[in-house]
Amino acid sequence: MSDFNKDNNRENKKGAYIGVGIALGAALGVLFDNIAIGIALGVAIGAAINGNVEKKNRKWQ
Repeated sequence: MSDFNKDNNRENKKGAYIGVGIALGAALGVLFDNIAIGIALGVAIGAAINGNVEKKNRKWQ
């Protein structure tokens, strides 16, 4: 039963870094007075971090 919870917990965290990236990108967009570019950079950075975390997690399975 604990294996199911561990896998279910991992599924819930997919894409979490994209949200963090969007938030940081929006803040940077406001700071530099260009929200669209800030959000785009935030999505790109969040997706890159998310990909690296998932790659690391697959390695340890």
